[in-house]
Amino acid sequence: MLTLIHAVNSRSTRILVLIDEMKIWDKIEIRQVDIQRADGSGRRDPSNPHPEGKVPVLIHDGTVITEGAAIMLYLTALFPDAGRAPKPGDPRRGEYLTWLFWYQGVMEPVTWAEVLGIRHPGFERNFRGLPEIATRLRAALERGPWLCGDYSAADLLCASAFTFMPQLMPDDDLIRDWVARYQARPSLARAKDYDAALTAA
Repeated sequence: MLTLIHAVNSRSTRILVLIDEMKIWDKIEIRQVDIQRADGSGRRDPSNPHPEGKVPVLIHDGTVITEGAAIMLYLTALFPDAGRAPKPGDPRRGEYLTWLFWYQGVMEPVTWAEVLGIRHPGFERNFRGLPEIATRLRAALERGPWLCGDYSAADLLCASAFTFMPQLMPDDDLIRDWVARYQARPSLARAKDYDAALTAA
């Protein structure tokens, strides 16, 4: 049994996008919870098993998986034939894993530091900044339309940052086109519709 702990219009929405891309809606129960929002609204839901009360959380037969990149890796490995990740043994597998963990460990901290106006030489030495994010993405996209050749969960994860925080979009036509192609995918629209229905309920 698979259960996704989800809050509308949050980091877990991109897991809904992946679920739709993989066509596994019928294999996952979605359980809605409340979370503390950046604007101070909401609250920590005591039914949420995440140690910090955040989302997303995936529960698989009692095993709890947290953090978006880890959940994407878990689901794409659990359903390898869904076609949203290079399979083990594929030469692109290492690149795919690198993008997932780079997003979680570098790209997300850098984008949030920019939004919050955080500046510190030690942070910039370790994580760099938005110009370096753009340079790395452009280098990959110069080789093809998607980060790992074919569209994968790595594109979903990385492009979602500029969907959520469009003010951080690099001034680069190649990156803008990549994000626009992600945003035009029907799975994103269906995930947003799902959230809208939950909000209206």
